[in-house]
Amino acid sequence: MTHSVLLAEDDRPIRTALERALTLEGYRVTAVADGIQALAAAHRERPDVILLDVMMPGIDGLQVCQVLRAEQDRTPILMLTARVETADRIAGLDAGADDYVVKPFEVEEVFARLRALLRRTTAGGAEAAVGGAAGAAPGPGGDEAAGGYDVRAADSGVVEAADLRIDGPSRRAWRGDRELELTRTEFELLELLARNAGIVLDHSTIYDRIWGYDFGPGSKNLAVYVGYLRRKVDVPGSRPLIHTVRGVGYVLRED
Repeated sequence: MTHSVLLAEDDRPIRTALERALTLEGYRVTAVADGIQALAAAHRERPDVILLDVMMPGIDGLQVCQVLRAEQDRTPILMLTARVETADRIAGLDAGADDYVVKPFEVEEVFARLRALLRRTTAGGAEAAVGGAAGAAPGPGGDEAAGGYDVRAADSGVVEAADLRIDGPSRRAWRGDRELELTRTEFELLELLARNAGIVLDHSTIYDRIWGYDFGPGSKNLAVYVGYLRRKVDVPGSRPLIHTVRGVGYVLRED
């Protein structure tokens, strides 16, 4: 199946090189040079995935992302950024991006991240990403996950752990009475942790289930997403649920 990519990048050499590489990889590419053209092309072309530079003249990549999300456009977005600070990457996630890659980058990494995003948008892809980890919690009626943690996953696709309630089909989540505003990746990460509540998931397992690709021990990608997810789930005054197990990975549990 040939996928369509909207590439928005104002740096001509980078845009030309990426357009050529993506075309050789088998993608149908629409390449534009600024945010205004990107929005017009997104509305006109309805691409399968968007490759979006952050720093562009006029409307920048963050604003493009915000506009599309405000329009309820859920096309997966991979941000290209020269900004390496965590706060800058969080700004991209907050705008609604699904993933990011930092310049300078290897084109193979861009391909890997695009493949991972596209897998998650195919039929059944999201369910496979969040439901297949080793040690996943049992189904309806409730049972004890490892560590004695009670997790209930109903036939409807609703997962409950502690005071979290996650509705898979509608892709909505609540902590208590408060609905959580989550990006696609944040939702899938939270659901994966909730389905395996009480079980420590290592970095490789999480990368495989969420991104379909292990970006290696030097990547800060997962740490950034977990940190941002904590800001939304573990708000001040609530009992922390998402915990780091140093040198291993992450676990959702009430301490």
